[in-house]
Amino acid sequence: MKQRYHNSQKEVKGMNTAELREQFLIEDLMTKGEIKFTYSHYDRMIIGGAVPTSGSLKLDNFPMLKADFFLERREMGVINVAGAGTISVDGKTYDLAKKDCLYISRGSKDISFSSKDASSPAEFYILSAPAHKEYPTTLMKEADATPVVLGSAETSNHRTIHKYIYADGIQSCQLVMGLTTLTTGSVWNTMPSHVHDRRMEAYFYFDLAADQTVFHFMGEPQETRHMTVHNNQAIISPPWSIHSGCATASYSFIWGMGGENQDYGDMDPVAIIDLK
Repeated sequence: MKQRYHNSQKEVKGMNTAELREQFLIEDLMTKGEIKFTYSHYDRMIIGGAVPTSGSLKLDNFPMLKADFFLERREMGVINVAGAGTISVDGKTYDLAKKDCLYISRGSKDISFSSKDASSPAEFYILSAPAHKEYPTTLMKEADATPVVLGSAETSNHRTIHKYIYADGIQSCQLVMGLTTLTTGSVWNTMPSHVHDRRMEAYFYFDLAADQTVFHFMGEPQETRHMTVHNNQAIISPPWSIHSGCATASYSFIWGMGGENQDYGDMDPVAIIDLK
């Protein structure tokens, strides 16, 4: 498990491209036959990916958690972004097709990830946040997620948002999680942009063609920076930063938050003409 520490607005203003990527971009989440994690000190969020192939992958503990097992004091959200797979939680098995979500309760000990077909493996995107109580492990299929349609073709941001883990959906302590899919011809996400000082956010981009890219914008609204992001890569977004992207083709992304509240509407909007 890698670690990423906090960076202030002042530090980020002076960072070059390599430094921005080193601090905020996670490039190697999805590796066949492995589970990989990055521990962010923004709200203690852990961002990970699991790609089981010939056999199952067991969720191990890490000494840096100072816990008897991974979810002793944590909860976890998982969304599958590829082939059909299964997740076993303390002896109970859950089937996840592409874009299905599983919330795993604090206190769960024996967790493993498997693919139905090793030649077309599942790719599980994982978020884990600190938790103070147990909520039941819950599976939500894509068809059962709450859809919200936003934007328009005229502004190149026509998109459908599916909410999974949030105040009116799967219950959690602080984790909020869902995914957004842009329609063909639309390339802008989260525009107009916003910040929410009370919550960090992580974006995971997927279903982007291998020869295409996303230009992800971050930083204070009047001091923006950008990074190029490719398929199956993630961005850590500090609470004080905008988090918008524009790609060279259509794509999907998973958004996940942790912090002071679970109010999906807790956003401080930024007018497009005020961005600098």
